[in-house]
Amino acid sequence: MHRTASYITTSQPGRPPHAASANPKATVFAVTCVLHSLIAIFCGSLMMFHSRAIYSLGHGSEAAEKLMGSTPKDRLLIGTSDSFGGLLLLAIGLLLMMVSNVEDGEFQGFFAKGCFVMHVLVGAWRVRFAGEVEGLAGDCLRQTVGDFLLAMSWVFVLVCSWIDKYD
Repeated sequence: MHRTASYITTSQPGRPPHAASANPKATVFAVTCVLHSLIAIFCGSLMMFHSRAIYSLGHGSEAAEKLMGSTPKDRLLIGTSDSFGGLLLLAIGLLLMMVSNVEDGEFQGFFAKGCFVMHVLVGAWRVRFAGEVEGLAGDCLRQTVGDFLLAMSWVFVLVCSWIDKYD
């Protein structure tokens, strides 16, 4: 009696099993999405549950007291705003985690361009408005540099896709 070995593969018909992991553009996109997702989830969770600690860490304890508000009503409004901002970041992080599995090259390019524009606009907003707030002006440059570094990570994704496209 002759037995034949059968192998279960997850690749598409006509493609070698290792071809799915050989696309560097998809890998760079997925890694960038996951890293940005982890940053957003971490920061969102901290904003929701430890906003005072985040203010103290980012701006110093004196500025944190000013940023938390002076009256109980102000503190409640600012705390509610921080919680919703953190929830939004958490949702963005989960969305990025889901998007990291998309393998469509056109979508990846479109998404990377959108993320780049968003980070540049946030950096420009910080320069224009956050620099005028007395308690935030000292950290504005550091946070703006962070926004532009996050934007450059999406440029790296675009460059990798262009290299893959025109190679």
